[in-house]
Amino acid sequence: MTAPFPPHAHASARTARSDSAWLRRWSGGASPRFTLICLPHAGGSAGFYRPWAALLPPEVELLAVQYPGREDRFEDPEALDMAELAGEVADAVAPLLDRPYALFGHSMGSAVAWELAHELRRRELPLPRRLFASGRAAPGTAVTGRLHQQSDDVLSAELVRLGGTSQDVLDDPGLRSLVLTAVRHDYRIIETYRPPDRPPLSCPLHVLTGDTDPELGEERIHERAGGWADLTTARTEVRVFPGDHFYLAPKRREVVTAVLRRLDPSLTTGGPHTWPSTP
Repeated sequence: MTAPFPPHAHASARTARSDSAWLRRWSGGASPRFTLICLPHAGGSAGFYRPWAALLPPEVELLAVQYPGREDRFEDPEALDMAELAGEVADAVAPLLDRPYALFGHSMGSAVAWELAHELRRRELPLPRRLFASGRAAPGTAVTGRLHQQSDDVLSAELVRLGGTSQDVLDDPGLRSLVLTAVRHDYRIIETYRPPDRPPLSCPLHVLTGDTDPELGEERIHERAGGWADLTTARTEVRVFPGDHFYLAPKRREVVTAVLRRLDPSLTTGGPHTWPSTP
C-alpha cells in the first residue's frame, strides 16, 4: 500500500490552477480538454505520479493530490479521518471541474477517489467521466488491520512485503522516520474507515491490479471485480497487469495508455493532437 515519496519531488512542479496546497500540476497544454486527478497510496505523495507527465498529451491536465504530513506539507495538520480528507480534497478540486475529468487512485487512493466522487455528488458538482481504482478491493470489502498501532519494525516489514519501498530508505534512520510518520497516519485513516451506505455512483469504474498483488491479486479480482462492480450502476471493467502491488511503476506506460483510451480513444489513436500514440 505504500512507497516512499521522492525527495524534493515538489520542487519543480507547476502551480495548480487553484494555487492549492493540496494539488500539484505536472502537465497540460495551454487548452487541455480533460483533467486527470490522481490520488496517492498510503504514505505516498503527489510526486508518485510525476513520471506520468511525459506520457500524457497536452490535451490532458494532470493534477496530483498532495496529502498533508509529507514533503512541503510536512507541518500541515493531518486529516482526522476519511470524511475530512475527502472533504478537503473536494474543496481543492471543486473550482477545477470546468472540463470532463477522471479520478485515478492507487491503493488507499482508490478509496479516497471513491469518497471524493460521492462528496462531489453531494455538493451537486460535476461527476467524473470515469473512476480508476487501482490495487485495492472496494470500500467495505477491503481487508483492514491495525498496522497503524504497531511498532516501526512491524510497519517497516509491511512495506517490504508490499514492495515499492527501497531498503536503503528503511535503513536510513532519518528517512525511515519521515516515511513511517506519513505511512502510520495514512494507515490510521484507511484502517478506521467505514464507508456509509449510499446509492451507487453512475460513472464507469475501471479496476486495475497486479496479478501477484497481495492486496488485490487475480483471485480476488474475479469476485465482482473486487467488490467494485456493486458500487456503480454503470459498467465495471477489470484490467490485470503483470506485477505486484506497485505494478504501475514498471508498467507505467501501459497503465497510462489504458487510462487515456478509456478517457477518450482519440488520445491514443491519432486524434487532433500532435502527441505520438503510446504503443
